[in-house]
Amino acid sequence: MKKFNRFFKRPATITITAVILFTTVVSTSFVSRNFEIAKNLDIFATLFRELTVNYVDDVNPAELIQTGIDEMLYSLDPYTTFIPESDIEDVRFMTTGQYGGIGALIMRRGEYIFVSETYDGFPAEKGGLLPGDKILEIDDQSAKNRTQEEVSTLLKGEPGSEVNLKIERGGHDQPITKTLIREVVKIDNIPYYGMLNNHTGYIKLTAFTQNAGKEVRDAFSSLRDENDLQHIVLDLRGNGGGLLNEAVNITNIFVDKDELIVETRGKLEERNTTHQTRSQVVDKDIPLVVLVDGASASASEIVAGAIQDLDRGVVIGQRTFGKGLVQNIVPLSYNTQLKVTVAKYYIPSGRCIQAIDYAERNEDGSVAAIPDSLMVAFETRNGRTVYDGGGIEPDLQTEPRSLAPISIALLTKFHIFEFANTFYQQNDEIPPADKFEITDEIFDDFVHFLEGKDYSYTTTSEAYINEVKKAAKEEAYYASIQDELELIRNKIDLSKADDLVNHREEIEEILKNEISGRYYKQRGRVIASLKDDPEVLKAIGLLSNLEKYHEILKP
Repeated sequence: MKKFNRFFKRPATITITAVILFTTVVSTSFVSRNFEIAKNLDIFATLFRELTVNYVDDVNPAELIQTGIDEMLYSLDPYTTFIPESDIEDVRFMTTGQYGGIGALIMRRGEYIFVSETYDGFPAEKGGLLPGDKILEIDDQSAKNRTQEEVSTLLKGEPGSEVNLKIERGGHDQPITKTLIREVVKIDNIPYYGMLNNHTGYIKLTAFTQNAGKEVRDAFSSLRDENDLQHIVLDLRGNGGGLLNEAVNITNIFVDKDELIVETRGKLEERNTTHQTRSQVVDKDIPLVVLVDGASASASEIVAGAIQDLDRGVVIGQRTFGKGLVQNIVPLSYNTQLKVTVAKYYIPSGRCIQAIDYAERNEDGSVAAIPDSLMVAFETRNGRTVYDGGGIEPDLQTEPRSLAPISIALLTKFHIFEFANTFYQQNDEIPPADKFEITDEIFDDFVHFLEGKDYSYTTTSEAYINEVKKAAKEEAYYASIQDELELIRNKIDLSKADDLVNHREEIEEILKNEISGRYYKQRGRVIASLKDDPEVLKAIGLLSNLEKYHEILKP
């Protein structure tokens, strides 16, 4: 007992002993971890070497390694990925919004890649490429059966270099040859901003690349200086995100200096950072609506979530995508890179915007239903209740738009695309995008254009009948209900014959947007869509009733 007491009278001895024990444990853990890494790398290298030597068929070592890397990273999360040297240009485009190329959007149809749109003022447009042009060859290399990614890689290159294209164009018997000089192509973060009515401004933001904050600030200032601006709508629908600091800069336009916008928290302490607004606010009082949908992700969710948490504006639309993970780019050997998740985002209320389950998503990619037991309640600055677990839930929810089966068929079979191309080649100009409408004459021309073309489709009703027919045969009821099923099918066929008329309004809207895009590019598409946009109309309605607007922001 005396020895025990004497031991506890020597605190210095205890401290030194504790430090030695801690150091020993940490060192042992570090050595053990390093041994595990070295051991498993050695096993992998040995297995890979023996596999390539002994496997019965020839194997491609690069493909095997790529498969191994992809599967290993896929087991972690969807955003930790390996970036080969060939994709470095795509990474640069995602962060800067610019690349070396010709400035054209392309799409795959059958065995070939087609031009779907050209950007204003860039080589594709200046060189005379048109939507609908089929790319046959690139620098004497056949483009047949190549993927969209492969053709995109061939079209990109150092600014100032030549690229020779052989294309096929409707109305021309022989292929056309084009020589284009690649340039630095810079895609604007804002395809359009303007006034929705006498007092409501609108800014469409499609990305968060470098200078996005400055572009939004300049657009807002322009609207305010040149109009009687009393309300503003910021449209983040379809915006998949980008740079974190640009999200903070955009929020700063409407929020005071030194406000916390987002925190990042990771396993390593150096990943834990806070991001606050750093500049003087531009306008902290103007009523603000932020539009979001299931494709609004990452930086879009930071902006929408911060605006909601600080009760600075009203969020309208559908629940956002739910990507609250921070990725860093880590350089690897041979000019490859690793995009690795290092932290999670937490917005001002303290909630994380990351979806609880990476895999549990609806068919359209949106967050699946979240059980109440998994959701945690947080409070906004005013005391409103908000929840984590999967993106940002809007203050005013709207239903996602769905197209009729006939509209989907006309789009997926490219009939609307082809008609817009034909219309563009036959008409030198159209009214401005906000004034252009599909007249009876244009719609009749479209109906005539469809004659002899396949746009067959299966309605939901027909799909149900097919299921009933299958089940009835399995259960031996088919003979007794066959006549009734055929009668229903015939009635559906008769109704389908009128679908072009029944869904004319929806088809006209799609046609208007597609044709406007031929003349006025992305800007024209946005402008043409605003008149009938349900979320935009809901935003205008709310901002015209400021009593209701402020009521929403109260607890």
